[in-house]
Amino acid sequence: MKQDEFDALLAPASPAAGATAVEAQPAAPQPERALAGAAQHPAPGAVELRPAPGWDELVAGWPLYRDPVACAVIAGAALGALGVFVVLRRAVFVTATSSQAAGLGVALAFYLQIHHGLELSPALGALSLSALATLLVGARPSGRISRETLVGAAFITTSALAVLVGDRIAQEAHDISAVLFGTAVLVRPLDLWLVSGCSVLAFVLLYALGPALTFGGVDPEGARVQGVPVRRVELGFWLVFALLVSVSTRALGALPVFALAVLPAAAAVAVGHRLGTVLALAVLGGAASGGGGYLFAFFRELPVGGSQASCAAVFALLVYVTARLRARLRQR
Repeated sequence: MKQDEFDALLAPASPAAGATAVEAQPAAPQPERALAGAAQHPAPGAVELRPAPGWDELVAGWPLYRDPVACAVIAGAALGALGVFVVLRRAVFVTATSSQAAGLGVALAFYLQIHHGLELSPALGALSLSALATLLVGARPSGRISRETLVGAAFITTSALAVLVGDRIAQEAHDISAVLFGTAVLVRPLDLWLVSGCSVLAFVLLYALGPALTFGGVDPEGARVQGVPVRRVELGFWLVFALLVSVSTRALGALPVFALAVLPAAAAVAVGHRLGTVLALAVLGGAASGGGGYLFAFFRELPVGGSQASCAAVFALLVYVTARLRARLRQR
């Protein structure tokens, strides 16, 4: 049965004769819009204006929205904190490569289940390929190949393979799309627990190795002279980063993960002068962009992943403009 025919079965009865139609036909439904409640469909000859979701609908459906909002806030805070050290290493596109590799890992897990009967967890597939790609391009390469070259090659390869593998698993195409672009309906309790656990691990790492990570990122040779085990610190950092990116990508999607890991951190590094201030600003920006983006998508009936990425961009712009205005006022 076609969607239009199915919708016609759910349409209300025709209005009474002489009634005036004042409502406009709604746009085509999207997956996220289903969360806001069932759409009202007009009778033949009438037009309908569906009111935007309000706070009452959010409160009434909060048990459904609680896990996605909490997951976005927690992931945004942890990605913003780790993103500070990624920005300091000038390796922001490592995040894009890692999240794209996680999407490929999910696609491969589905492919093996469908075509070969191998039961592989999508979360394990995402973690494996994300860690492999991150370690490949995140560590400082030696020789004549630059990090930018490795990042570009890895990103193109994982993107191409994700397209090819995704073409062979049409049955799970909606899951692959959700991983790549984010969705409001796929944040399971398991995803929330995984994101929360990895976020706690990330903050423990920063608490224990924050000075070493900063020193090793800014001046690795000087850190080695001072006895800092730079290679082991870097390895631990990128492994935790890959772990967080993989579980966050599985829960939120590649686009919002990339945005939450880069934009708040970049803005914080651009305007902050102390590490504590930079980290606090990045954590605040990531959490606000994740949770605020979900609420913006709910009230405006927009895709969640794009809304979260847009909120991160707006936060970064506001922070930068505010810092510039304050600097000019001080000069006067």
